[in-house]
Amino acid sequence: MLIRETPVFIDGPVGQLEALYLDVADARGVALICHPNPVQGGTMLNKVISTLQRTARDAGLITLRFNYRGVGASAGSHDMGSGEVDDAQAAAAWLRAQHPEMPLTLLGFSFGGFVAASLGGRLEAAGQGAEKLFMVAPAVMRLGGENSLPLGGVLTVIQPETDEVVDPALVYEWSDALQRPHELLKVAECGHFFHGKLTDLKDLVLPRLSN
Repeated sequence: MLIRETPVFIDGPVGQLEALYLDVADARGVALICHPNPVQGGTMLNKVISTLQRTARDAGLITLRFNYRGVGASAGSHDMGSGEVDDAQAAAAWLRAQHPEMPLTLLGFSFGGFVAASLGGRLEAAGQGAEKLFMVAPAVMRLGGENSLPLGGVLTVIQPETDEVVDPALVYEWSDALQRPHELLKVAECGHFFHGKLTDLKDLVLPRLSN
């Protein structure tokens, strides 16, 4: 049986947020997925985001992906910073309201990696930390100050070795300096958008989501 996501609209900080929600039977948890840079065409329908959503579904997680302000049918205009984290926080609150007892996993790609990580830090500070955080080809150069990583939970960083958008060396240096446990996975012969490597991405994420 084909399981389709349901379009929903969530009350965001500057108006409605367009989202796609999937409930699954006997779910093990919930997953919020954050998309790449909207200025560069990133939306919740990005193929890496779609792959992460299907992977989370296959791991038995309820999923929610959403468009930031100014993307698709979401209200407002791009902030390219804390505004998108505010949007993600509203989406996470909506998801948790539907399933208050379930552990939360955050996944983000590129700019969405920055958003997911920053959201994880905020939630932890509020005593509502996520169980797992996946940062895929993350824009780590945006992190710092009020936008900081959570200290708890399981952190997995996945970085393409031939990334043409996010300099792999920056991610490796950031990882080396990170003062908290995490796993860094490098994907050989792979560019930023995982052309021809989406199966490899799923193979890395699925067992780590399922554990």
